[in-house]
Amino acid sequence: MSSLSIVIPAYNEEANIVAAVEEVSHVAQTLGMDYEILLVNDGSRDRTGEIARTALTPRIPHFRLVEHFPNRGYGGALKAGFAAATKDLIAFTAADKQFKFSEITLLLDKLKPEVALVSGWRVKRQDNFIRRLNGRGWNMVVLLLFGRTIHDIDCGFKLFRRNILNHIHIESDGAMIDTEMLAALHARGFKLTDIPVTHLPRTAGSPTGANLKVIVRAFRDLFKFRLRLWRELRQEKRTA
Repeated sequence: MSSLSIVIPAYNEEANIVAAVEEVSHVAQTLGMDYEILLVNDGSRDRTGEIARTALTPRIPHFRLVEHFPNRGYGGALKAGFAAATKDLIAFTAADKQFKFSEITLLLDKLKPEVALVSGWRVKRQDNFIRRLNGRGWNMVVLLLFGRTIHDIDCGFKLFRRNILNHIHIESDGAMIDTEMLAALHARGFKLTDIPVTHLPRTAGSPTGANLKVIVRAFRDLFKFRLRLWRELRQEKRTA
């Protein structure tokens, strides 16, 4: 039976982190599989790390805290979690409690032997208009540059086989990481799929995805990655 690493990136989520980890832990214990929970404190300036060390580490089974300073960004947090993961499968979900982690069973059911990655699809996305508009624009640009991968590229609820990380090189420390993973896998012939999941409104804390600096950095990284991917594929074709 497969085992599961659950990665939760967190930046300034002191208001959400206890409930988020407790929910993940409760669900993980019902799955009937070996698992670990990896909370990545991405250089938070609030009490996220302190709460994880004092309130979660002593009592949450199979829980590990990964910390780095200073803040590296969403991609940097995920990469740290992936590097620390030890199980066959890796899932990641948000610390802001905008997903129902119980729906991990939907992703697990969809992860057939021929599928490398399953992503959630926020059909009814509960974000403000600007974030939804940015998301649609980003998806259109990615479609033009890399072709069709999945419907909701930046959904923060995904499941994949850990061994696929041996076939791609992830550089992004920012919001571009989802696109980098999916486009690199798609270009190498890996099968990707998605499934509708519940998306909930954020009730505490502040999102960073609509920050202008984050958006500019993501577009800069996107075009740099397009060139790098082309070079990688050309080199792989030469050495095949």
